Amino acid sequence: MNYSLKQLKVFVAIARHGSFSRAGEAIGLTQSAVSHSVKELEAEVGVRLLDRTTREVVLTDAGRRLANRVERLLDELQASLLDARSFGVQRSGTVRVASSQTISAHLMPQCIAAGERQYPEIRIMLRDQAQQQVLHSIRNAEVDFGIVVDPVQAVDLDCEPVLHEPFLLLCRNDHPFAAQPEVHWSALNGCRLVLQDYASGSRPLIDSALRQQGVEAPVVQEIGHPATLFPMVAAGIGISIFPALALPLPEGGQLKVRRLVPEINRALMLVRRKNRSLTPAAEAIWQVVRQQAALLQQQRQQQADY
Repeated sequence: MNYSLKQLKVFVAIARHGSFSRAGEAIGLTQSAVSHSVKELEAEVGVRLLDRTTREVVLTDAGRRLANRVERLLDELQASLLDARSFGVQRSGTVRVASSQTISAHLMPQCIAAGERQYPEIRIMLRDQAQQQVLHSIRNAEVDFGIVVDPVQAVDLDCEPVLHEPFLLLCRNDHPFAAQPEVHWSALNGCRLVLQDYASGSRPLIDSALRQQGVEAPVVQEIGHPATLFPMVAAGIGISIFPALALPLPEGGQLKVRRLVPEINRALMLVRRKNRSLTPAAEAIWQVVRQQAALLQQQRQQQADY
């Protein structure tokens, strides 16, 4: 059958009000439009639903039976739509976010705290993972969204850059570089390097920067956790290149941070599945992460002293 929701609403309105004109007033249609709608519905179901006289409109037996059922169904449909709208604007529930270790340690705590202040009904669950695992979790809908290091080569994901930060040099305070306000990349030729391994999204960017600057330097240690860089360098095993997000340094150490010139930046990206809507709660936390990343960017620029 080819009937419309509008036709059913018109029919129920007539059944309720017992008049074409009063039904039209109730639903905002002219009397002629109401009459035309009922005729179309009767033609579709193949039975007379109303008996019309000059003074009244009376339901036939078939019309009364249909009106009783359709009225309940329309009420249920209205309730369902209102429930869907309520769910569509509510900001509560659990939001799952994945990010790599440096981001988890130095950006996400502020994001989680800000999210809990702004949306106390939302519970934020963080997954601390290597970058490829973060992308895997996003693709498999294990999390609502993630934060990773650009570039992300993925046509199935929507990516939004939220933070740009420079790579910095880390050395001991008795290293010759410690006495310089900034260090050129070319000065790293032949230096022993301690770098994160390729589970980190930063490592390919550092390798690319070294190639672009014509630097040839042995990587003597590759470590998995960024916090391990600090004791490795403090022990004199080598110097390191790391992102500004990994600051501040441990207190009371023997380490110095120096700018590398020319400045080479990495970008952090918010990532979610393409063509998939976030829940209202997840969308709210997505915006919180954007705000906190922008705030951190401003703070870094104002300090401008590593």
